[in-house]
Amino acid sequence: MYSFIPGPAQVYPAVRQYLTAAYDEGWLSAPHRGERFTALVRQTVGELKARLNIPQDYFIFFTSSATECWEILAQSLTTRRSFHLYNGSFGEKWLDYARVIRPESSGHQFGLDEVPDPALIPADADLVCITQNETSTATQLRDGAVLNLYNRCQQTGALLCVDATSSLGGIQLKHIKADVWFASVQKCFGLPAGLGLLICSPRAIARARELNERGHYNSLTALHEKMLNHQTTHTPNVLAIYLLCRVLLDRAPIKAIDQHLRERAARLYQFFEENSPFTPLVQNPETRSTTVIGLQGQPARIEEVKRRALAAGLTLGGGYGPWAKTTLRIANFPALPDVAYEQLMQFFTAQ
Repeated sequence: MYSFIPGPAQVYPAVRQYLTAAYDEGWLSAPHRGERFTALVRQTVGELKARLNIPQDYFIFFTSSATECWEILAQSLTTRRSFHLYNGSFGEKWLDYARVIRPESSGHQFGLDEVPDPALIPADADLVCITQNETSTATQLRDGAVLNLYNRCQQTGALLCVDATSSLGGIQLKHIKADVWFASVQKCFGLPAGLGLLICSPRAIARARELNERGHYNSLTALHEKMLNHQTTHTPNVLAIYLLCRVLLDRAPIKAIDQHLRERAARLYQFFEENSPFTPLVQNPETRSTTVIGLQGQPARIEEVKRRALAAGLTLGGGYGPWAKTTLRIANFPALPDVAYEQLMQFFTAQ
């Protein structure tokens, strides 16, 4: 049985052994203020930086999810408003969350085949918020697009914040070209849901310290002060941090993973363009996601194919938001082996 649902996604098979080891080693009841836990945090942060090419002077914090990161950024880095560029449901939800805390926040929706124009960024935004890989629409902003937005933010003084939930750990990102990156581990890290990663540049930390917002348990200033000692502001998900560390130790560096996923994505897009009753949702190759393949078709046909695939041991991801009934989504995540995609293509060839 292979699951191609883009989150929570299929976990690495080795997670079963990691869970047993965590139990045997006493991690399920390990105190989170002790030296053993702080050593685990130190090691995990070090592996994240080494394996994902995160700059050494960036800080990494543990949260419950990417959704919590939305809230932290609105609370701790936004004095008046944030500006959001989005083309799917998750980017729009981020804007909705921000407006609850900072009502003057605004946004601009762009098309699936478009790249957002940096000139849209207003001069008075505290944050500019983008979803680098929009899971709901299977779109992706390439390095050049992110760089152009970052250069505009440098001119206006805004911090560029990037939701990389379905790409972090799967593709190589140029972290130095944004001030904040965040994600959850239930996608490209091949782990169960329940842990988020918030990655902040020195510039973002300086802004947080300047604003000094301390009204919440997860205020960024408090998170930073605790992480100086490799601790958290709250009782953390120790098991999830342990599992993340184990996965990182066993995985290849991000450069190799990135190349593998890009090559596999190219094969998948070519296959579905040539051999399938469904067509890619995103027509522009430059805005197609590497890690989430979106296909469109008639609702009745989509439901039929999902049912047949499940009977064949293949769980396909359904659409999301406005595309819920007219699209399929197929995760191209590192935890899924190549043999899974061979079976997937054989299944679609027979349809």
